[in-house]
Amino acid sequence: MRHFLRALRPQLAGVALAGASLLAVAAAEAKDITVWCWDPNFNVAIMKEAGERYAKAHPDVHVNVVDFAKADVEQKLQTGLSAGTGAGLPDIVLIEDYGAQKYLQSFPDAFAPMSGKVDYSGFAPYKVKVMTVGDKVYGMPFDSGVTGMYFRKDYLEAAGFKPEDMQNITWDRFIEIGKQVEAKTSKKMIGIDPNDAGIVRIMMQSAGGWYFDKDGNPTITGNPALKASLETLGKMMNAGIYKPAAGWANWVSTFTSGDVAAVVTGVWITGTVKAQADQSGKWGVAPIPALSIDGATHQSNLGGSSWYVLASSPQKDDAIDFLNETYGKDVDFYQKILQDRGAVGSLLVARQGPAYGQADAFFGGAKVWESFADWLAKIPPVSYGTYTNEADAAVIAQIPSLAKGGSVDDALKAIEAQLKTQIQ
Repeated sequence: MRHFLRALRPQLAGVALAGASLLAVAAAEAKDITVWCWDPNFNVAIMKEAGERYAKAHPDVHVNVVDFAKADVEQKLQTGLSAGTGAGLPDIVLIEDYGAQKYLQSFPDAFAPMSGKVDYSGFAPYKVKVMTVGDKVYGMPFDSGVTGMYFRKDYLEAAGFKPEDMQNITWDRFIEIGKQVEAKTSKKMIGIDPNDAGIVRIMMQSAGGWYFDKDGNPTITGNPALKASLETLGKMMNAGIYKPAAGWANWVSTFTSGDVAAVVTGVWITGTVKAQADQSGKWGVAPIPALSIDGATHQSNLGGSSWYVLASSPQKDDAIDFLNETYGKDVDFYQKILQDRGAVGSLLVARQGPAYGQADAFFGGAKVWESFADWLAKIPPVSYGTYTNEADAAVIAQIPSLAKGGSVDDALKAIEAQLKTQIQ
């Protein structure tokens, strides 16, 4: 036996060397895709789920998700792109939709186009417009900020209204209902943070308008959607149907505490609304109110982000394939992230999945996700331009005047002047 083992030793050594060589080759071929994003309970968790699903069919690919604060992602990305080398940047980065055009136009060769590789016809049109420059489309559409109106059925009923009375109303009707709700229940209709222009953005996009035209030029004083939005905000504030809020946490508390009868914002707030277990069965959902102008709709968006691949990435082809196979095609993936995280994706075919058709006991058995998915496809596409944050700041500066009944035309002129100064 000893002689037999001695004779076999060279062969065993050869097998060991061959195995080591195969492991070395496998290690050399292993591909790491690094992703930068924020929010561990939403974006980070969802991207990790996508990576795990992709790895089942591509065991040589590992998706490494790095969690930063949103401001840190933006600062690190800006610094890296400004350096022009691509060194230190990830393969994939999450960018908020409002800032996408600023990056794409300021750093025209920094991101890998996905046109021809991704079927963009399958996504909500407004999301695709966000990532389009010229005839090329960049990015993988991700979560939607499709908006809705959440309302307290018990408060409305106490004021003499039924849930169907909240469907497809105008903002003027919303204000009138708010007056009656306060008279009958002592509750305000809505919480408004005067240092946040989100409600203006919701109204404006619902009518197909934005601060900029399709070429990215500011359009303020001659913008009927913006004018109507500011007029409506002024009416709400002058009618006294709102509860003032200072900052995000204070705004959230206006409805979690039961102080207001309605919330108009993005679908991403659903989890926060449902976190109040003692309010189960008391809430309903309807389309947002419409402005009283031509082109007005009951659909809009607030927030949302998408994934972008850096052109400097040595793994950019694999990164694009990863995004396409998960976010671009995997309907089951979208069911899971909806159920686990409350994420409404912008891949339209995902709406046909079972999770979207489930009744929600918290909302009295309503198929809430189905409603949001329907509204998602009808959001008017607009050009967010490159200076949305600057335009927001100019709008916020005029809100105190509007709250006191100031002239909307004067406010528009002041907004235009401030914006032009900021973007020169």
